[in-house]
Amino acid sequence: MNDPLEQQPDVQNPMNHPEEQPSGSDGSPKFGRLLIVLVLAVILIGFITFASEWFYS
Repeated sequence: MNDPLEQQPDVQNPMNHPEEQPSGSDGSPKFGRLLIVLVLAVILIGFITFASEWFYS
C-alpha cells in the first residue's frame, strides 16, 4: 500500500546530503612535515628562553 520508504528517493540518505568528496591525498600521514614544524617550534622557544635570560640578567 503506502510504504513510506518507497516515497523517499534514497533510504540511506534521507536528508539528501551530498556524497563525501574524495580527499586529495593517498591517506598516508605526513609525519615528516609535522616533525620539522615541531623541531622548529622547540628551537624558537629555546631561542626566546635564552635571549630573555641574557636580556634580563
